[in-house]
Amino acid sequence: MLEDLKKDAAERMQKCVLALKNELKKMRTGRAHPALVEHLKVDYYGTDSPLQQVARITVEDARTLVITPFDRSMVQPIEKAIMKSDLGLMPNTAGTIIRVPMPALTEERRKDMTKVVRHEAENGRVAVRNVRRDVMNELKEMLKEKLVSQDEDRRAQDEIQKLTDKYIAEIDQAMAEKEKEVMHI
Repeated sequence: MLEDLKKDAAERMQKCVLALKNELKKMRTGRAHPALVEHLKVDYYGTDSPLQQVARITVEDARTLVITPFDRSMVQPIEKAIMKSDLGLMPNTAGTIIRVPMPALTEERRKDMTKVVRHEAENGRVAVRNVRRDVMNELKEMLKEKLVSQDEDRRAQDEIQKLTDKYIAEIDQAMAEKEKEVMHI
């Protein structure tokens, strides 16, 4: 029973870390990366679909994304979706190919981005701590109902804390990597 609880906690904490990493991928760093736009929703015959489902997204060079729609009629909706996004990108269309140049980030914008990265990392840490709190409450209930001994409870709490520390360290590492990437010119 305790093993299932620990396993569940580890899975939930891992999901928190993965969610943070996915959020960090979406942040613009001045370098072209398909993850920047693949989450954008495009109106595909009345249905909002992720861009990656209606077009192929590739990197032409370090500062240019190339989007090739599977359907020629999707060029305008894709352009509109990119312009509406909060990414600050301006697509250039040449026939059925959409090129999205990545403008260089200013020093001020880079500093703002690091603040956003830190904020996202803190949200990730809070999510991991919430998982820990939930598991600790379950352990207290199990102890109260005499399903586990005090020794088992103490051991399980120590293991849950070690798991928490491990995943928070992963979050800190992901934050440091993204900050380095953002500040690199």
